[in-house]
Amino acid sequence: MPKKGLGRRSLLAGAASIVALSTFAETSAFAVFDEIKVTATRRVENIRDVPLSVATKSGEALDTLFAGGQDILALAGRVPSLNVESSNGRVAPRFYIRGLGNTDFDLAASQPVSVIMDDVVLENVVLKSSPIFDIEQVEVLRGPQGTLFGRNTPAGIVKFTTVKPSAEKSGYLTGVYGEYNTLNLEGAVGGALNDDGSVTGRLSVLYQHRDDYIDNYDYLTNTPIEKDAMGGFDEFAGRAQLSIQANDDLNILFNVHARDLDGNSAAIFRANVFTPGSNKLNSNYDRDKVYFDGGNNNPQAYKGQGGSINITWDATDNFTVTSITAFETTDGSSRGDIDGGQVGAGPGFIPFPSDTEDGLTSLDQFTQEFRVASQNTDGYSWQYGFYYFDGEFDILTDAGFNAQKVTHTNEAWAVFGQYSRDFGEEWTVTGGIRFTDDEKGFSAEGWPAYTIKKTGNHVDWDLTAMWHIADELNLYGRVASGFRAPSIQGRDVVFFGAPSVADSETIMSYEIGAKYENPSKTFRINGAGYTYTIDDIQLSAVGGDANLIQLVNARQARGYGFEFDAEWAPTDNFLMTLGASLNHTEIDDPDLLVGICAQCTVTDPTVFVGPDERAVVDGNPLPQAPEWVYNMTARYGVPMGADHELFFFTDWYYQTEVNLFLYESIEFQTDDQFEGGLKIGYARNDGSYEVALFARNITDEDNVKGGIDFNNNTAYVNEPRIIGLSVSFRR
Repeated sequence: MPKKGLGRRSLLAGAASIVALSTFAETSAFAVFDEIKVTATRRVENIRDVPLSVATKSGEALDTLFAGGQDILALAGRVPSLNVESSNGRVAPRFYIRGLGNTDFDLAASQPVSVIMDDVVLENVVLKSSPIFDIEQVEVLRGPQGTLFGRNTPAGIVKFTTVKPSAEKSGYLTGVYGEYNTLNLEGAVGGALNDDGSVTGRLSVLYQHRDDYIDNYDYLTNTPIEKDAMGGFDEFAGRAQLSIQANDDLNILFNVHARDLDGNSAAIFRANVFTPGSNKLNSNYDRDKVYFDGGNNNPQAYKGQGGSINITWDATDNFTVTSITAFETTDGSSRGDIDGGQVGAGPGFIPFPSDTEDGLTSLDQFTQEFRVASQNTDGYSWQYGFYYFDGEFDILTDAGFNAQKVTHTNEAWAVFGQYSRDFGEEWTVTGGIRFTDDEKGFSAEGWPAYTIKKTGNHVDWDLTAMWHIADELNLYGRVASGFRAPSIQGRDVVFFGAPSVADSETIMSYEIGAKYENPSKTFRINGAGYTYTIDDIQLSAVGGDANLIQLVNARQARGYGFEFDAEWAPTDNFLMTLGASLNHTEIDDPDLLVGICAQCTVTDPTVFVGPDERAVVDGNPLPQAPEWVYNMTARYGVPMGADHELFFFTDWYYQTEVNLFLYESIEFQTDDQFEGGLKIGYARNDGSYEVALFARNITDEDNVKGGIDFNNNTAYVNEPRIIGLSVSFRR
């Protein structure tokens, strides 16, 4: 795999190639792209006309990512400037956009990236792990999105839109079988439920399974304690939607959904897989083997359900009223051997055991949104709204020697508005504003008892100008502010520590971009450059030799970079996508000191605060923020008669090194990483059926995704290679 310098040269060469391809595409006979519609502005628009950095995933490119039983983490690196990782197995993912995220692994973690499913914000980290199936499109909105969407979003939004009911009969069934007895069964059916088609429905289901494949061994004797002890899972999920077109002006859409996850699929931590002074996986690492003396085989189980009512009323010819009422509830737990080994045996030196269980004993979320939006206007548009959020959940943490339940509450409301106006045929200017009031509460039972309340309120705004140079080319500039309310972290209470609080953070972002599509619709490219400054950024000092999670505010963090997404169809049978991003981030606070690891080699300056050694992190990059990310897909079809084709599809991503914590060390900074997939199949041209062989992580890369640093050099890695067969039917 090329090193970073070669990767950067390749990016420049690729950019030059894209320019050349764009010119070539003007005069050649190529396949024609479908128009990409997005809802980044809460209206359905062509992606070329949306004045912000937005990327999409849909169709085959999206379905292939999840073919081998993967969960939402499969999106990591597949969109420029997007990273996703988790130290909680198949729940509690952590999202990062343009380097902004939160490494906090607690179930109460606050994140600057919002996840939205069918216009409903999924705020808690467990809700953000909702299974991905029967999805029409994923949109990644990069940069602050505070003036239109439900929660405050300093970094951006990952927005999922499911396939909606329609009067036309439609459906699909996909079956996948792969290594480790991996099963992925997914299907949907929908259509009209009455004669005139005013009542329609759609039912979607998902089942994923993988056998346990990781053996637990005794380290001293190298004999098995239990074969096939962990790594497997069973995931059931379903969604039912009912749409009622009451009259020409009124539509009511009901959505109910549920999930049931069970298995030994909590994160697999592996002790001392880094030798001090090196970040290379050493001989203590074996993907199919661990040496645990705790964790009870890392069980994980969650159940959840929810629903929403989306009412759209064309009140007059000039405006539409939308109401979205939604609730979510979930509960469950994960348990794991956090130290990743056997105390007194190995691998390496493990000074004390850590066997911890965390769970939501209850979570309830209620949201209500009202919007009024113009329609059929000439030269201008507007929308205004109100949003309400109410959430409460209990977390029970059992550290073996102590168990503690804490309660978190969150109540917020906001009013917002946006106005857009054309100035002639060349210019469109849009402005938005939002006021938010956000209150969070925390309480802990037992002794000592804690009760904390924090409130934040703020006015966010954005202003964009788009220059319509030609039908094929738009340029835009955007200035946007953002806000994240105070956060409360109370997991340390179980270790007899005090809760920590971070005050509100604010961001100011500047962005310019270009969107181009050639007249023959065979080449399109979207690109943006940006810079931002965050004041009082909320960070999580995780782990360290004291094994704490402490929220802190750094004085500032800065970032700059760019991202582009391109599609090119050189022939009727060949389609290629390319993406790249640069995200340079830097902490700016000479007074910020954080705890350090127990056994790793810290490269930052350190000072002693009493008996404790602390690292000076001023100038460090934000954690889990790769500076360079590249991704690509390519599909080539070979006609087989008039109605069928043999096709080849491949997808790859590559990212440069990542710092795992706020401090820098040799061991906990990953090398460059890449991962790819391949699919070879036979299909009917109308999409009615497909049979394919596939491979995910085809080169079987062992990519470190995170670390545990509090008592040894522990890490967790990516999913194994899965090779399998898929069969799909659609109508």
